Order: sequence, then structure tokens, then C-alpha cells
Amino acid sequence: MLDLSVVIPVYNEEASLPPLWQELGSVLDGLGLAVEVIFVDDGSRDRSAEVVRKLREADRRVRLVRLKANAGETAATDAGLKAARGHRIVVMDADLQNDPHDIPKLLAELDRWDAATGWRVERGAADPWLRRVSARIANFVRNALSGETVHDSGCTFRAFRRECLRGLVLYRGLHRFLPTLLRMHGYRVVEVPVAPRPRRFGASKYGVWNRAFVAFADVLGVCWMKSRLLRYEIAESLGGDPTEA
Repeated sequence: MLDLSVVIPVYNEEASLPPLWQELGSVLDGLGLAVEVIFVDDGSRDRSAEVVRKLREADRRVRLVRLKANAGETAATDAGLKAARGHRIVVMDADLQNDPHDIPKLLAELDRWDAATGWRVERGAADPWLRRVSARIANFVRNALSGETVHDSGCTFRAFRRECLRGLVLYRGLHRFLPTLLRMHGYRVVEVPVAPRPRRFGASKYGVWNRAFVAFADVLGVCWMKSRLLRYEIAESLGGDPTEA
């Protein structure tokens, strides 16, 4: 088993991948860990998979998991998590908006916490004003309905201990609610300020309106899951030892 797995969902990001790997590879070199980087191609229509294959030719730490068809970011994330072999796992975007230099900061928190999730405190020019306002409203609504206190559920730049993935079941759209899902299962999650960056290539796959209603339905689903969560403690367990006859 490796020290670290980095999982990167990819959808039509061929221009972003070479500069991302240049930055990420340098950061990983400095960690001095046994590492793998799993690019999960979510049915891209461009040359993303071919770019990853070329990266692997130059560096065997690179892996490619390619989905047969576009299945969405949650599915790509899930496929990467299932393929990961590291004791610790980082999930980040492929569009250069996550700064690889924040990875050591996230990993450092895993000495005290089970998971660390990014918090884009100073979004500034990284996002248009409408997206920033809509994100604040969305976070407020999600927290109000779910009883959570996550400041930036839209940030998917995260680090986990491997044990957090035991029994984790994701449904479409629920990658945004990973901190809530982990807390539901008793794991300790901390938010860590990370540096947001503007997109350099291509266009965002998500708009303000095309995800508003879906996100609202998702949070209702999470609220239902929380309300039906089994909660009990064993008071006594007598017997069960196979040596007893």
C-alpha cells in the first residue's frame, strides 16, 4: 500500500492537464512519499485521456481510469476512490483552480483529524461575483436545512484518512456533501483555508442555474439520510466467542 493517492476527476481538460502535472509533480516530489496520481477521465470528448497516457509514459506514478461514458463528477470521484491504494487520499479538480501547494497543508491536518476539506476564504477574482453570491446563498441553505456548519461545500479539494472510505456510499451529486456524510459516520472533519485560482482554460461545467434545483434536491436527500441514521450503543454482549462450546 502507498503513502498517498491523489484522485483527479477529469472532463474535457486536455489543456489544463500538462501545467497541472508540472505543478503537482513538483509538490509530490517534495513530500518524499510513495505516491500515485489517479486521473479519472469521465467520458471526455477531447484528448484528455491521451494526455494522461503521455504523462504516464514519463512518470509511472500516473494512473488512468477511464469511464465508458460521462457519468458526472460524483461517479468519477467514486471510481477514483475505489481505485486508490494510499493510506491517505487527496481529491482535487483538474481545472487548475485548486493549488497543489495546498496539499501539504491538508495532509498535515490528518495527524489530528480524519478528514480535511478546503475552504476558499478569499475567492476574489477566482469566480465571477454572481457565482460567489450564489455560493454563499447555497451554503446558507444547505447548512440551515442539514444542521451543518460547512462554509464551502462546493470546494472539492479534500484529504482523507483511508478508513473514512469504509462503508462510504455515494449517490449522484453527493460529492459536495462528503464532509456531512463523514460526520454522520462519526469521523472528525476540519475546514482548511485554501487558495482559489481562476480557471485558465475552457469553461466551467457548472452554472448558477443548472445546478440550483439539483443541489436543493440533493440537500433534501441528505437531510432524509440524517433523519434515518441508526443511532444506538451496545449495553451488553454476552457470548459469541468461537472457543466457547
